[in-house]
Amino acid sequence: MTLDAKIPEGPLEKKWSRYKDHAKLVNPANRKKLSIIIVGTGLAGASAAASMAEQGYQVQSFCFQDSARRAHSVAAQGGVNAAKNYHNDGDSVYRMFYDTLKGGDFRSREANVYRLAECSLNLIDQAVAQGVPFAREYGGYLSNRSFGGVQVSRTFYARGQTGQQLLLGAYQSLMRQVSLGKVHLYSRHEMLDLVLADGKAKGIIARNLDTGVLERFAADAVVIATGGFGKIYYLSTLAMGCNGSAIWRAHRRGALMASPSWTQIHPTCLPQSGSYQSKLTLMSESLRNDGRIWVPKLENETREPNLIPEQERDYYLERRYPSFGNLAPRDISSRAAKERIDAGFGVGPQKNAVYLDFSKAINEQGKDKITEKYGNLFSMYKKITADDAYQIPMKISPAAHFSMGGLWVDYELMTTIPGLFAIGEANFADHGANRLGANSLLQACVDGYFILPYTLANYLSGELKSAKVGIDSPVFEEAERDVRNRIDRLVHIKGSQTADFFHKELGKLLYDKCGLSRTAAGLQEAIDGIANLKSAFYRDLLIPGEAGDMNAELEKAGRVADYLEIASLMCFDALKRNESCGAHFREEYQTPDGEALRDDENFCYVSAWEWPGDDKEPILHPEHLEFEFIKLSVRSYS
Repeated sequence: MTLDAKIPEGPLEKKWSRYKDHAKLVNPANRKKLSIIIVGTGLAGASAAASMAEQGYQVQSFCFQDSARRAHSVAAQGGVNAAKNYHNDGDSVYRMFYDTLKGGDFRSREANVYRLAECSLNLIDQAVAQGVPFAREYGGYLSNRSFGGVQVSRTFYARGQTGQQLLLGAYQSLMRQVSLGKVHLYSRHEMLDLVLADGKAKGIIARNLDTGVLERFAADAVVIATGGFGKIYYLSTLAMGCNGSAIWRAHRRGALMASPSWTQIHPTCLPQSGSYQSKLTLMSESLRNDGRIWVPKLENETREPNLIPEQERDYYLERRYPSFGNLAPRDISSRAAKERIDAGFGVGPQKNAVYLDFSKAINEQGKDKITEKYGNLFSMYKKITADDAYQIPMKISPAAHFSMGGLWVDYELMTTIPGLFAIGEANFADHGANRLGANSLLQACVDGYFILPYTLANYLSGELKSAKVGIDSPVFEEAERDVRNRIDRLVHIKGSQTADFFHKELGKLLYDKCGLSRTAAGLQEAIDGIANLKSAFYRDLLIPGEAGDMNAELEKAGRVADYLEIASLMCFDALKRNESCGAHFREEYQTPDGEALRDDENFCYVSAWEWPGDDKEPILHPEHLEFEFIKLSVRSYS
């Protein structure tokens, strides 16, 4: 298999314009003859559904939540990036392009990243027109702040609720199309398989989570917008329902998975307080604009933080990365925190955290200004911990967060299955080996509002004369039978352990062996351990209740079954990449001062993996990355 990224010819700044100028169109009278399935109603899915329906296509939208408004995009806090240069501090589309490419350790496509930066300019105007209440300066201008990995202010924000506010804008646009009858919204439906006809995506099999009934849905194209699989670690910043099943089902049907080992550990989360927890709480990276991160210089320090004098504090990010300080990128900041914690300088009851201190900012700016910028985050912190972060430093710790890897897509956001598109965090396309903060909301919105309407139309223009595939066709019969067999297999195991038990065990194994750092020996141990866990899962899983009813335990079991497969591919991908880059830190490949050591000669590619069948070694199809417009360099933030 030869991968074709379909990158347009021409200068970097003209590629997207050139594509749009030459893309095929569907005339308005024909759009209503074409139907699209969009799975997921977060920022990517909702914006895509609203945009395509606005153009006149018939859209079927699916989410497993009881409301599209509950998509996990609501949890993003700190902001969304755009190269508007409102502060006149040197920002530009090119600088944002370079920051993003460098932040991902030069492991993403130039053309995709430049398009992301270019489209960022339009997104802010779109969001303001929708009524998104971005923070403003005294004179009324939109306010900006910085995020990790940059030296300019390009992050637009709505206090600590940016994801929620952007999602409400997209949700309102989506529901307008629902009210007009152009979008049929199926809540409480979970995609369990992809249906292909003549090699093209033509529908899905979904389970009605309220009734347990399997249902068939046909369309001319399918879009997956289901987010990432960071919940595979069990303890993560993601909601309990987040999962990787839709992308994994597509992978098993022939869509390649790209760089699954590139998963991000966020540096600014609340530390684990006990084994009873099922998730961790994210504190926005924006806090690092004004908060200073430190640990005591003495091991096993027992004094309260305010009693530790300044000369006995180690501001380790400012010490190691003076140019960026507390705004070093997430992968670097997380590894630095783990290094200090593992060395015995951690704080808190379990010695598993570091301090995030606002005393200097409060003294300089005043409490009211800090409250204006972060008040809801401080309130949330106090509600959870009972500590007042205005008076004593917050305690933070790294936690699993974002998937840079996902389904492989070309420049058009189409997978290796014709007619199957993946947008937002479900694809791998824009972030490389590490995502810069505030680029997640950007990618989701840009994919849905500005890119997919062109690229999907380009594909659908060739489907007008194709024969429609009905839900009574043999391909739907076969797909539904496969789903039913998988469900029956899980339900009839009748073992003694719940799905949560296996998920926890998998999470511990992955975090230890394929988390912030990896080794060849540890990854092989993980691969063997996952195989043993998978065997135990299919031997000793307990699912109470029946398949044909509302059954939350069955839902969990199906997702954990897919996680076991994804985890194995994650570790295999990490084992085969003999270098360190971004969030993929192989301890065997580091510089003398402990930084990531890339191997551009042998590993300057996106690792795209083909599903070989059950219990077989995955097949690698590398997409070699060409850098025409920038020069590869050692990523340095010091």
